[in-house]
Amino acid sequence: MSTITGIRTVAVPVADQDRALAFYRDVLGFEVRLDGLAAGGRWVEVGPAGGSVTLALTRADGSPSARGTGIRFTAPDAAAERASLARAGLRVGDLLRWPGVPPMFTFDDPDGNQFVVVEQTAGDPR
Repeated sequence: MSTITGIRTVAVPVADQDRALAFYRDVLGFEVRLDGLAAGGRWVEVGPAGGSVTLALTRADGSPSARGTGIRFTAPDAAAERASLARAGLRVGDLLRWPGVPPMFTFDDPDGNQFVVVEQTAGDPR
């Protein structure tokens, strides 16, 4: 039986770590958790304040193309977060609403990585 207890870091490929770091820190407001050298190059991790999972901004080999990451962030109010990110100049998708499902939308980072923001529901600690 496995003794895995959680997820610590998810890698997101980026073409330029400095540009990506500025985006995640300055536009999304993420904390810089680690920025240093590791075997093979620079290792950068960012994450939402108080969150336990980080994103590792890994240097992509070649030119990355747009891709869905499968990563979902939470926000207390999806519509307000969508409006805020749109004002910051991000390409955001429509606010999606279905019966019984929290509101959500997509956005892309400067490298074309696509993320989903889902409205945090009552009782959901994430």
